[in-house]
Amino acid sequence: MVDGARDPDPADSPGGLTDRDRGILSFERRWFTHAGAKEQAIRSEFGLSAARYYQLLGVLIDSPLALAHDPMLVKRLQRMRAARAQARERRTVRAPEHRTSPAP
Repeated sequence: MVDGARDPDPADSPGGLTDRDRGILSFERRWFTHAGAKEQAIRSEFGLSAARYYQLLGVLIDSPLALAHDPMLVKRLQRMRAARAQARERRTVRAPEHRTSPAP
């Protein structure tokens, strides 16, 4: 499927997940077996840009259907996403608080 194509209705497939959804979950279970970069494997397997793939994955791991399909994988991906968000939050440059000196 190409980036701009309409996503199939999950209600049309058994278990509520589309073939692509199940393919993405399967890929996440085994992506490290691909030679080369993950982005190249994403493009060759799904015909998607890495950005689009990660958008779809983000929505998918929030889905109760995906959680029911592969709870251990989905929970692991959710934990990894939360850890990355926390790391980003810690790296965020914050303006120092302005302190006023007490009057002498």
